[in-house]
Amino acid sequence: MSMAAIGMIAGMALGFAGYFGGFGAFLLVAALGAVGFVAGRFLEGDWEVGDFFRTRGDRRR
Repeated sequence: MSMAAIGMIAGMALGFAGYFGGFGAFLLVAALGAVGFVAGRFLEGDWEVGDFFRTRGDRRR
């Protein structure tokens, strides 16, 4: 199992632990799952922080 999947599962588990109501809980689970997924990708080395802070000129190359 990849680190991204493990991170996503951990985020969802935290969301379910805080489950105390309707649509807000759904958004909490989705947000924590996404954060866990992104953290897992960073830990695997698939993404780097600099990938998100490049200028338009750097992306065209």
